[in-house]
Amino acid sequence: MTTRTQAKAKASHNLKNMSGDDGLEQLQLFYEKNKKLINGITTAVLIIGLGIFAYFKVYLGPREEKATSKAFYAQQYFAVDSFQLALQGDGQHPGFLKIGREYSGTKTANLSHYYAGICYLHLGNFKSAIKELEDFSGKGTLLTTAAAGALGNAYLESGNTNKAIEHYKDATTDAKDIVQTPLYLSELGAAYEIAKQPEEAKKAYIRIRDEFPMSMQAREIDRTLARLGVLN
Repeated sequence: MTTRTQAKAKASHNLKNMSGDDGLEQLQLFYEKNKKLINGITTAVLIIGLGIFAYFKVYLGPREEKATSKAFYAQQYFAVDSFQLALQGDGQHPGFLKIGREYSGTKTANLSHYYAGICYLHLGNFKSAIKELEDFSGKGTLLTTAAAGALGNAYLESGNTNKAIEHYKDATTDAKDIVQTPLYLSELGAAYEIAKQPEEAKKAYIRIRDEFPMSMQAREIDRTLARLGVLN
């Protein structure tokens, strides 16, 4: 390597070192200039993080356990179709309505809205059933389809056929559910017939025939389709 080449390499190396040193110096100057703001943001993020941890671990965790314990008797009443007791409680143990109110934010409270909606549906109070079922979030549960179908039933019984159709459609999206999907396809077809939309009703019934031939609803589907003018 020539002396000239060595000089260039050395100059380049020195320049890189200077750039690195300058960058570090600029960073230090920036921190000194904005130290209060940076420290404040860091502290705020730390406080928020600790707050979230405390909420879930210290506050929500024990509430979840207590809510689950409280819901035991309501669930037992629900299992034997004692819907009024499941809903309102028996005087000693709370029902789903009280659990949903007092333990809001917990998974058990969320599930209580679902069960309360089903109770109201069985008791014929469709307006209250709709309210409770719409307060329920099916995300992360196995009840998304059941809740949508129950809302369809509640709206249909309350005379709002268009809303019923909307929720029945939500309840019939899972092609792998061989129990609930054909059930609510049948309800969807019936709702379309009430709404004087026979072509849409046919589509729902044909899905039962073609996609769920082993379902209970498929047993009489040829008769239903024939009534609407569809023959195999």
